[in-house]
Amino acid sequence: MLTNASILITGGTGSFGHTFVPLTLAKYNPRRLVIFSRDEMKQWEMAKLYGSDDRVRFFIGDVRDKDRLARALDGIDYVVHAAATKIVPTAEYNPFECVKTNIIGAMNLIDACIDHRVKRVIALSTDKASSPANLYGATKLASDKLFVAGNAYAGSHETCFSVVRYGNVMGSRGSVIPFFLSIADKGILPITDARMTRFMITLEQGVELVWHAFNDMVGGEIYVKKIPSMKLTDVALTCVPDAEHEIVGVRPGEKLHEQMIGIEDALYTYEYPEHFKILPAIHNWNNDKCRIKDGNRVAENFTYCSDNNAEWMSIETLQTWITQNQEKIGKI
Repeated sequence: MLTNASILITGGTGSFGHTFVPLTLAKYNPRRLVIFSRDEMKQWEMAKLYGSDDRVRFFIGDVRDKDRLARALDGIDYVVHAAATKIVPTAEYNPFECVKTNIIGAMNLIDACIDHRVKRVIALSTDKASSPANLYGATKLASDKLFVAGNAYAGSHETCFSVVRYGNVMGSRGSVIPFFLSIADKGILPITDARMTRFMITLEQGVELVWHAFNDMVGGEIYVKKIPSMKLTDVALTCVPDAEHEIVGVRPGEKLHEQMIGIEDALYTYEYPEHFKILPAIHNWNNDKCRIKDGNRVAENFTYCSDNNAEWMSIETLQTWITQNQEKIGKI
């Protein structure tokens, strides 16, 4: 599907983009892959990685600017929406800015994609959008709803919208693994709560989920990857085995356990070998056989949380991953 296509990724200089771009170039050989973002320095640094590869293009712009989006989407077939204000404390202290990017930006992109007859759009979501406890999660829940409803909003246009949702990305900038490693010499690691658990997913798995969604989607599905969980204390023990743990308390808006599917969504959720799909409650789309395919509906009281997960990552598995990815942890 993506072979010889024109693809645009918003927020493309972030962690996801740094993995999506080279893997997609290698697997699908698209005609054009456009990195749309607002930071010229990040674009300049990223451009050096691709030299004279004329498939890769860079476009300065902000999802808040609908006119600039319209210009960037000219001739684009597929879009991955990765742009977001996503640091929880930043969103709490700058709520208006978070809303402008995560909600207004989503509306702008939906409108522009419909107007330019983009074929398919995948928006990246987060576990924090399920039963949100902070502003970032609330804006991403609103964004998810907008992209789902965009399939009806498109009217006679054939643009389709779907969402992928996953939890903590291992080793990405600002995440817990590079943080623990950066303060290893202090001998003390701050632990918010000894009971805390987190989902664990690699960027490569996130990219593969997007590829799958592009091929599988009819429109309106929220794809949730099946991934392992891990206790935060075990993550700390893996990163710095000899460090002491200091309990510092849960931060505002932080959950003890990550949730990607809440009980309210169980009525519309179907299970597959490697993922779940939350189908839209609107327009009776959750009963559409084309969207369900070979899925099995989950139990009415089903939830998918990092503490009730059937799969858990071992300390040995995480240690192996850290050893193999040491050079890129925290850098993208």
